[in-house]
Amino acid sequence: MSLEAEARRLAEMLLAAKNAVILTGAGVSTASGIPDFRGPSGLWRRLDPSLFEISYFYQDPLGSWRLFMERFGQLRGVRPNPAHMAIARLEELGLVKAVITQNIDGLHQAAGSRRVIELHGNASRAVCTECGRKYDIEEAFKAVKEGRLPTCPVCGGLLKPDVVYFGEPLPPDALEEAFSLAESSDLFIVVGSSLAVSPANQLPIMAKARGAKLAIVNVGETTLDDMADLRVDAPVEKFMPMVCAVAEDMMAKGSGCRAAAGLG
Repeated sequence: MSLEAEARRLAEMLLAAKNAVILTGAGVSTASGIPDFRGPSGLWRRLDPSLFEISYFYQDPLGSWRLFMERFGQLRGVRPNPAHMAIARLEELGLVKAVITQNIDGLHQAAGSRRVIELHGNASRAVCTECGRKYDIEEAFKAVKEGRLPTCPVCGGLLKPDVVYFGEPLPPDALEEAFSLAESSDLFIVVGSSLAVSPANQLPIMAKARGAKLAIVNVGETTLDDMADLRVDAPVEKFMPMVCAVAEDMMAKGSGCRAAAGLG
């Protein structure tokens, strides 16, 4: 099947669905200049993952903050790519109910997506480890640059980046919403994820078990390829705009105004 035919097939699946949900991984942001984690040139091939364990953070919080600022401090200058924009447009068209993401870059929101469930947090925020209040991470970065530990201005507790470190549980509210969405979906689309990380990789399994169609769009194999009703191996920043364009065209052709105007 050609890429164009695959795009049309996914567009047809979207138009037929009533509760389509998208799960995105690092592959949706690579075209924005953010490296993935487990790919051939991924972050964990250049950096010891143990440096992002929660135990290391508490062992050397200032050093951990410096490392985080070095690796993720430039995310605010990153812009959404066509994949983010297409996903946001599909939500705007009413074809996608929500986006569940493993990413911490906030690019879905920047592209215009309204209902985004962040499983791993957001790198634009800092959170107090004592009272849970959240702050703009730039304030924390300012303290780090001055050689000070970022602390909560209300309770004095230690701040940490509002992202999930290894050894930390996922935010319970986000996880509960994600599983609820997967359970009620009738079309579950994986975009830019190898599905190697739990519990996110359980979401499409749950959706499929409850009767949903499963589509996977990713460069390279995923752990659930055999379960997919549609499997597309293509750059997501190229493929998702194709899907969006076809869906828009199909919706326009089916509109009452076009029929009344004799446009078919």
